[in-house]
Amino acid sequence: MRAFLLARLGQTLLVIFCSLTAVFFMTRLGGDPVLLFLPMDIQAKDVNEFRQRLGFNDPLITQYGRFLGGAARGDFGESLRYKRSALELVLERLPETAKLAGSALLLTLCVAIPVGLLSAVHRGSVLDYLGMGGAVLGQAIPSFWLGLVLIFVFSVRLGWLPTGGTGGLAHYVMPSVVLAAFYAARIARLTRSAVLETLGEEYVLAARAKGLGELAVIGKHTLKNAAIPIVTLAGLDLGQLLGGAVITETIFAWPGVGRLTVQALLNRDFPVVLAAVFAISVAYTLINFVVDLLYGWLDPRTRSASAA
Repeated sequence: MRAFLLARLGQTLLVIFCSLTAVFFMTRLGGDPVLLFLPMDIQAKDVNEFRQRLGFNDPLITQYGRFLGGAARGDFGESLRYKRSALELVLERLPETAKLAGSALLLTLCVAIPVGLLSAVHRGSVLDYLGMGGAVLGQAIPSFWLGLVLIFVFSVRLGWLPTGGTGGLAHYVMPSVVLAAFYAARIARLTRSAVLETLGEEYVLAARAKGLGELAVIGKHTLKNAAIPIVTLAGLDLGQLLGGAVITETIFAWPGVGRLTVQALLNRDFPVVLAAVFAISVAYTLINFVVDLLYGWLDPRTRSASAA
């Protein structure tokens, strides 16, 4: 188990290092951020002075080395626009993104698993066709289009829900539905496939031969063994929800990390972009680590493999 934990820690550090390195060099391809914050009629000596103060006059490799040293201490510099610690800004927005991602994942699981399970148990029925048809539709609809339609119908026309921002439970409804639509669709399809595969196993047939009821067979023998791929995909989806809610947060004016990152990219606020990538990378790898631990509970063979 100790070797497993050390290996996972090493992988986590490697993922964070590669993510930060890639984003550091990619953000430098967008042009000179200094010119964005200075007036058009500023003199060249003032531009150079401002660039020198920010460290952009140094060679790129020097900037990279300085950046890595600061990142190791959790220091990503000061936001060029907000004049505050970049990491502090990101951490302030992270809880809002986590709340939205958590609500979307909860909605995803509450819808996808029952739909996939019912489609598998009633394979070939009208219920199966409706469930899988809805899943295909959920994966096909663009999230930005769905968000705009929901705002038009439920906010503009009916006035039932707020158009955006944060607040009570009503503010979570439309953003959660938009975020959950795609992920619920693919988890429902995966659940159906996993349950169908498990229903054909010998131990399930033996349980039925012993006279166990259908609910007992599904609940005790089928779901737990079919849960491993579902847990894998749900863990990956949660990581993607944390880092990929950019469009949804922008449409619904949600004050999360995704919207902050988009604004930082448009403003070429490099320290904020790098701090956001760091926070999301850490969250993503921690989620994957928790998923690995869940494997040990769902399938004891994975504990033996990790101990070996």
